Amino acid sequence: MASIISHAAAGAALSIAFAPDSAPGRFWPVAIAAAVLPDVDSLLFYFRYYPALGHRGFFHSLSLGLIISLLLMLLFFRNEALFSGRWFRYFLVFFLAWTSHGFLDALTNGGRGVAFLSPFWSKRYFLPWTPIQVSPMRIKSFFTPRGWSVFKNEFVWIWLPGLALVFLSRMVRLWTKN
Repeated sequence: MASIISHAAAGAALSIAFAPDSAPGRFWPVAIAAAVLPDVDSLLFYFRYYPALGHRGFFHSLSLGLIISLLLMLLFFRNEALFSGRWFRYFLVFFLAWTSHGFLDALTNGGRGVAFLSPFWSKRYFLPWTPIQVSPMRIKSFFTPRGWSVFKNEFVWIWLPGLALVFLSRMVRLWTKN
């Protein structure tokens, strides 16, 4: 898995790139949370392991991403007109943030793969190219040479592309306003 910090950075980049103009302040933490929430399945390591619910299982699926995005809309943006342009844009950003988590994990060089199609199909997937180093699970492991190596790797494969996405989206907005 990518580190929780890089998942949050990816959610932040997606929310900045695709947010409607004048999005309310609550939009940003909700979008970042959507990118981080799939890792709640890590808590299941402390209980009996069930493959469907295990790390990168159902909690990383596209179907749960749709449900969670809808719940986030109902909890935090219920005043938006249902299925209006702004409503749909917020929903789409939350879904993209959720989905980014699974895709980043599918780009890592270890683990069990991601069950994108759970609960309908339990097969787990990696993308054909896996340049992201698997992140340590324990906080203290980040303060080791391996942890530093993971951060440098994530900077190249997650943070720089995220910054490029933000830059390009801002340039497109400037060009389309003129």
